[in-house]
Amino acid sequence: MAHLSKTIAQLAKLRSKNLPNMMPGRQDRLTDLTDFGSNPGALHARIYVPEHLARDPALVVVLHGCTQDAAGYDHGSGWSHVADDHGFALLFPEQTRANNPNLCFNWFSSADARRDGGEASSIRHMVAAMTARHDIDPSRVFVTGLSAGGAMASIMLAGYPEVFAGGAIIAGLPFGAAHSIPDAFARMRGAGYPADARLATLVRDASAHDGPWPIVSVWQGGADKTVDPSNAGRIVAQWRGIHGVADQPATREVVDGYARDCWTDPTGRRVIESYTISGMGHGTPLKTDGPDACGVSGPYMLDVGISSTRHIARSWGLLQAEQPMHRQEHRMEAAPEPARAKAGVGAIIEDALRSAGLMR
Repeated sequence: MAHLSKTIAQLAKLRSKNLPNMMPGRQDRLTDLTDFGSNPGALHARIYVPEHLARDPALVVVLHGCTQDAAGYDHGSGWSHVADDHGFALLFPEQTRANNPNLCFNWFSSADARRDGGEASSIRHMVAAMTARHDIDPSRVFVTGLSAGGAMASIMLAGYPEVFAGGAIIAGLPFGAAHSIPDAFARMRGAGYPADARLATLVRDASAHDGPWPIVSVWQGGADKTVDPSNAGRIVAQWRGIHGVADQPATREVVDGYARDCWTDPTGRRVIESYTISGMGHGTPLKTDGPDACGVSGPYMLDVGISSTRHIARSWGLLQAEQPMHRQEHRMEAAPEPARAKAGVGAIIEDALRSAGLMR
């Protein structure tokens, strides 16, 4: 109970501060997304669409952690700057204090942590709206998140595996880990998990999907005192069962000074990777200097010499063969407005929601 009391006290202390002041000088590069269908989880939606959006662009859904907001997480992680360079769109679902006083996504709530329920359903509606509005390539939709956002990323991957090509879970927890606040704190300590085979079954039972499954990237600080590092192993075990590589040994290599374990399917495609950032506490790994610098350090945004943002984007094939779009000799000209846009944004989004089975 001492760990529980300490965590609650830390969250209460952070909540008393104004979020913008937690990261001095931060920029808000995001705009609001409205009219994205029903919103049963009562979330806000914020987005970033670069000036030079690629043809048939990818979409990355980015989920902030507790005590954070969308703009602060973008400022710290650097996602919108990478999007500028490589032409993909970003969606930042954002929690409200009315839903959770600490701004945590409610990953431990049965109402919000399932397909077509609460916050998960709201995020799915946002994805459908973004896909329709910006001609997103539906085969290149990804999700990432930190801490509670990482746990919600697990929920989105399990609940909507047909929507997401891949996901990255940073200091998060596996799908189906908790159904109450006491459960949540126990799992954050690494306690009370079922057998690994059961964890995989939870994902299979979360939808009617029968594959192919999203690829998964797991990031965990070895000195994390908020989410025990053993949770990374549970996430990996869950998805090893899903990808049929439960009995396959990992291939280990060192990336930017840190260990990365990988598992490949029978075709040789890497389906799971897991980074252990030795000595790092609870937060998103950053590299804030050098030619590949990305992001700004701050609370839960930790400069440890490796950019999780860039490595995650690279693993999803989003870095345009490492050629930043704004450095290309010939810039892409804006495409003519699609004829279907004349029908109105509302009609387009309604069509997309009906196609996805989210609206009658």
